[in-house]
Amino acid sequence: MRYISKKDIKLPKRKKSSKKGDNGRVLVIGGSKEYVGAVALAGIAALRSGCDWVTVAAPEKVAWAVNCLSADLVTVKLKGDYFSAKHVNEIKKLAERYDVVLMGNGMGIRSGTKQFLNKTIKKIKNLKVIDADALKQIRLQDVKNAVLTPHHKEFGILLKNSKLKKNNFKRYLGNNIILLKGSIDLIISKNKTYYNKTGNAGMSKAGTGDVLAGLTAGFLGQGLSLLQSAINASYFNGLIGDILLKKKKGFSFLASDMVEEIKRII
Repeated sequence: MRYISKKDIKLPKRKKSSKKGDNGRVLVIGGSKEYVGAVALAGIAALRSGCDWVTVAAPEKVAWAVNCLSADLVTVKLKGDYFSAKHVNEIKKLAERYDVVLMGNGMGIRSGTKQFLNKTIKKIKNLKVIDADALKQIRLQDVKNAVLTPHHKEFGILLKNSKLKKNNFKRYLGNNIILLKGSIDLIISKNKTYYNKTGNAGMSKAGTGDVLAGLTAGFLGQGLSLLQSAINASYFNGLIGDILLKKKKGFSFLASDMVEEIKRII
């Protein structure tokens, strides 16, 4: 069993001559009428990881709310309260301007979002991070160049939708990476599995997974590999939780506290 340690962490290198955008541009696609905070947490986490630019593409009311939550996030305001197939071409064109696309946070589960996700995942060629509600509505066989970040229930749904079992899914993994969240995270590639034991029971709070997904997208946007981005994000996300557990002397810390803590360790 290979546990991740500090020696497995590699941080992106930044040229002194770099200009805005050279260190990663991330597009976060998510949000819905019911869920606003998820895309904001993910977007800010991506920025805190060190990438230069994050845009949140969301239903218009969500995007306006994100503007109020953070002055650092750019937003694209899509018509309607939810994603649907009518947004596919707009998002495909938008994604061409970014290095990485993060999909699924707060998107909700509706027939329209399922149509949007299944069409968009096939059309977008970018490096991707796929999280949350997106994991419940796609097939693994349709995904390329991605880190998928399910917890165990979402992983079960993903395998069921893909008509795969735990003992045979790796043959369909391709170049994708699975970051399976749990008390011990598993980072699974086609040939290797790594284990991360940073983190604690306080990480069960809503929003911590959005922070993890944002960190992954941020590292990926800065030029790290899919595998290295997943390793870094898993390790740092858990480490932040462990630091906050000591600071708060208990499990009172929130996902928003985690986003704030990123700047102190990276």
